[in-house]
Amino acid sequence: MHIDLTGKTALVTGSTQGIGAAIAAGLARAGARVGINGRGEGSVAKVVERMDGDLVAAPGDVSKDDGCERVLSVLPQVDILVNNLGIFGAQPALEIGDDEWRRYFEVNVLAAVRLTRAYLPGMMERGWGRIQYIASDSAVVIPVEMIHYGMTKTALLAVSRGLAKEAAGSGVTVNSVIAGPTHTGGVEDFVYQLVGRELPWDEAQRAFMLRHRPQSLLQRLIEPEEIANMVVYLSSPLASATTGAAVRVDGGYVDSIIP
Repeated sequence: MHIDLTGKTALVTGSTQGIGAAIAAGLARAGARVGINGRGEGSVAKVVERMDGDLVAAPGDVSKDDGCERVLSVLPQVDILVNNLGIFGAQPALEIGDDEWRRYFEVNVLAAVRLTRAYLPGMMERGWGRIQYIASDSAVVIPVEMIHYGMTKTALLAVSRGLAKEAAGSGVTVNSVIAGPTHTGGVEDFVYQLVGRELPWDEAQRAFMLRHRPQSLLQRLIEPEEIANMVVYLSSPLASATTGAAVRVDGGYVDSIIP
């Protein structure tokens, strides 16, 4: 299967590290011109410098109106939008205050809606486009230790399905990707937060999966490149009949045969 995105321009939000960086690298390898996004100019510049491909620095906090406008000034038009930006963290449910609920919704949901609202009309006019929302198994299996995070990922599934209907018949596909527990720097910190920092990483990972994610059929954390492979496919012409879907790259974590 050959994926060629030559001539396409992509924006991946939150792409200076982790899953976002892996997605950006995958799209660039497929030939796309890729906008690297993060809040700080320095972190974005470092990724652009070290990563191979046709890359564009697009710094800006897209959870804020001014940050979004900053990104749009650099990339006023894209063919592929990957809404990857997200925050997470463990917190007892009844200790989550109103401001924290709002912060999670602003960053994890409204940032994606804001960019979709900016880019989708142009895609529809041109008759081609790909929009994706990086969701999570937590959208379906709400983790008790981070209900506020799970809520935002559930919202992304609804946003994705609804906007796919808005784009119906236009040649633009809109999908969400349900990512399972993935090995990133942030997740390493999260794992150690839950199982303790006295264990070596391999043992800590096994303990985390056994105690907190026992449903996983992989029985290991997913590597970011494994998420990126699905995103690159969904960004391509080969995925032209996949829209309005919640596509799973979850290692079998969600105990369901649909989808």
